[in-house]
Amino acid sequence: MHIYLIRHAHAEDGTPDAGRPLSAKGRRQIRKVGRFLKETGGLEAEEIWHSPLQRAQETAEGLRKALRLKAKPCEKAGLRPDDDPQSLAHRLRQVRYPVAVVGHDPNLSALASLLVAGRSTPLRFMLKKCAVLRIDRSGNAWVVRWQISPEIL
Repeated sequence: MHIYLIRHAHAEDGTPDAGRPLSAKGRRQIRKVGRFLKETGGLEAEEIWHSPLQRAQETAEGLRKALRLKAKPCEKAGLRPDDDPQSLAHRLRQVRYPVAVVGHDPNLSALASLLVAGRSTPLRFMLKKCAVLRIDRSGNAWVVRWQISPEIL
């Protein structure tokens, strides 16, 4: 089983924070990452989870379209920027199929650190905007398979 942790793409500045849409740069990031993942067969997910914040919703939907995934994005608790990653880590340990999780930092970096290193602090990962980190479960352990970001494509 594997999961994809995806930080939202670049968003417009402004308030309220929860309603900030993706910027033109963010939409370009999604196209670039989506094209790469489509060409390489690098992302398969039966579910796409996202935070309630608009930029995460738009990132999830943009990647779904770019990859032509059948899974519909759905909002999940525990994915706001400052949420404790413990409950989400527990939920992911129960899942038996590939899931893409679209959220924010520092939450996603803390979640990756918790899964891989067993502790959410200090942070062991730093996800750039629109970065994708694939983590595979091997028994009770989680192992990093790969990470990409728009800057390296």
